[in-house]
This record gives sequence, structure tokens and C-alpha cells, in this order.
Amino acid sequence: MAELIKMPRLSDTMEEGTVASWFKKVGDKVSEGDILAEIETDKATMEFESFYDGTLLYIGVKEGESTKVDEPLAIIGEANEDYKSLLDDAKKSDEVIQEKIEIKEEDKEIEVVKEELEIENVPEPISKTTSSTKRIFISPLARKLAKERGINISEIKGTGENGRIIKSDVENYTSSSKDAKSKTFVGIEDFQEIPHSQMRKTIAKRLSESKFNAPHYYLTVEYDMSNAIIIREQYNSIPDIKISYNDIIIKACSLALASNPKLNSQWFDDKIRYNNHIHIGVAVGVDEGLIVPVLKFVDQMSIVDINSKVKDLADRARNKKLTPEEMQGSTFTISNLGMFDIESFTSIINQPNSVILSVGSIVQKPIVKNGNIEVGNTMKVTLACDHRVVDGLTGSKFLQTLREFIENPITMII
Repeated sequence: MAELIKMPRLSDTMEEGTVASWFKKVGDKVSEGDILAEIETDKATMEFESFYDGTLLYIGVKEGESTKVDEPLAIIGEANEDYKSLLDDAKKSDEVIQEKIEIKEEDKEIEVVKEELEIENVPEPISKTTSSTKRIFISPLARKLAKERGINISEIKGTGENGRIIKSDVENYTSSSKDAKSKTFVGIEDFQEIPHSQMRKTIAKRLSESKFNAPHYYLTVEYDMSNAIIIREQYNSIPDIKISYNDIIIKACSLALASNPKLNSQWFDDKIRYNNHIHIGVAVGVDEGLIVPVLKFVDQMSIVDINSKVKDLADRARNKKLTPEEMQGSTFTISNLGMFDIESFTSIINQPNSVILSVGSIVQKPIVKNGNIEVGNTMKVTLACDHRVVDGLTGSKFLQTLREFIENPITMII
């Protein structure tokens, strides 16, 4: 019996997928577990395997083409088996769903037309135009010289008394301003248009929704990084260990979240979820955009464990080898641009999470310590909060707790 294979949902945010390549062609034998195709989702390109034995009878989406989740992708059955009725049933099902959508859209259109008709009945305001002429003060000699040289005196800036145009103004205009205006610069207008990738479209959609739906506000603080610099140097003096400042920050955030659980939360339409587990998403830049792999149960990890896990996830993110499970389930997100010398920035919340922490670079500058000015190393962080879930006091307390761990990192080790 022929089996219809639909475009799978390979991530929690996936709405459509693009077939990057087919590993089988129509007529090929297929066994359960064989890789049928590579599918590009909003987050990564993943291999899609067959769950059936048989012959590949039909391919519904060509390489490079996209289709929505649950749309027909392929059909597997016995050789020469008639699969048209199966395909027709799938198309009829889609048509019924589309018809319902069109009816809803038609209702909306009627309402819009009604509003437009009402607007058309509003009388247009009467526009008023005013005109004014400005008197130009110019000496007779300057006027004569301008006329001889064909210069519009309204374009000359006067340097005489009360802005009066004098002879030198006309001469200077002819030797500089006029020459500059007479130059014509010619070039070829050139550009490239690149179609949106599935990942870029989803990033745009989700971030727009987050910025529009979640009332963001921002809290920025500056931390003294002197002790963090020392502790990192001590770690990195140990053979085969190289930790980053980001590893220290991730560990500090996990401990601060444990002390401030209201930030470890998520907003849904009918409820707020307060998570007892701590899963931190770490933003990783890739060629196509941004991926947020997730460190799960990070509060149980050491700084060295975090370093190893982040490196592994980041490498596989850049090579499109992350699994859907490794990109889902974050309860808190960190975005760090400090390595690019960005001192401070704000991020858009990775919904349904309630907050995201933006980390800047470490800056060496004069600071006041015990009443004395000395050279210090500081770092700014900005916490973006969803005001529906986290109020200003709650966010501020979290940043205070985070300060205690970052400025005294030995407390994270003991």
C-alpha cells in the first residue's frame, strides 16, 4: 500500500521547509532508515530518513523548492503501484482547508472595504499656499559682474554688511561653487538580489512578532571585571584548559537565575510558566543569520564543562549539524558581542522566554575605587525584559545577584 510522506516539522518554529537535495530518485528502492533528502528549516539543514520500505513513486517538491509543513513531499509504495488517488485525496484536503481560510479573508476584506467607503466620505482639507519673495542686497558692481558671467545671484552667499553680495562673492562663486556644481559624476548603478533563505524568513518573522507583541524594557549595568580577568588567567594557566569570559558569564547567569526564579519564565497566551530547570540559549552567528543552541541543566555544569559544551554546539551550529532538540527548550538567552568591541547593545527577546541578556566588551578606563581614581576593567550588560512577566524590581534584583557572582567569581567555584 502506497504511503504519503509529508513535509515534516523538524523544529518547533518551522512552518515550511526547502528541499536542499534528494538522495533518491523516482523508481529507486527505499528501505526504512534510508536518507531520502536534506531539508533546510528555519534553523538548520537536516537529513530526512524514510520510515517505510518500498519504491519511491513520486517526488512532489524539487530541489531548491519550498513547501509548507504537512504538504505532500513524496510517495513510497510498491513498484508500479497506482498512487494518484492518494495524491488526489491529499490535494482535496488542502483545498478544503484553503477554502475555509479564503472565507475568513473575504469577511475581513468586506470590513476593510466598508472602512474605506467611510473614509472617502470625509471632506478633504482645503490646502493653503503661500508665497514669499526675499529681497537680495547686492552692490551694482557685483550685479554687473554676475550678469556678465551668467550667474544667478540668488545662489550667491553674500559676505558684505547685512549679507550684501559684493564683488569678491561673485568672483569666489565663479572660481569654486560654480565649478563644483558644474561637475557631473557618472557611474553604473549595480546591485544583487538574493532570495530569502528559510532561516532568514523565520528570523525576521519571529523577531518582528517578539518586538511587536512583547513590551520590552531595558536595564543596563556596568560590572568590575578585575577579578574575572584574574580567575580566567588562573584557569587558562592549567594545561589543556582555555575558558572564555562568556563561559564565566553563563555560569554566573545560571546561579543568578536559581536565586531569582521569576526571570526563568515564559509567557504563553493563557499562562506564565515558571521553570524549575535552567536551560540557557547561547546566540551563535552563522552565515545565514543567528542560531541559538541550548545548554540544558547548565546550573549543574562547571565552567570547564560549559566551555566544552559551548564549543561543541557552536561548531556544529556553523556546520548545520545541530539536532532540533539542541535548539529548543531555552528558558533564558545570552547574546555576546564583546569579542567585536561592542560596548553596549540591546537584543530582542527570544520568545516565549521573558528576558535576554546582551553582553558587551571589557573596556579599560579610569574608575573610582575607595575614593581614588585608578585604571579599571569594566563590562556593560543590558537585560531586555518582557514587562508582562518581569517588572523592573525583579529584573534589577537579578542584575544585583549577577554582579555578586561576576565581580567575585571565586563564589562560583567554592
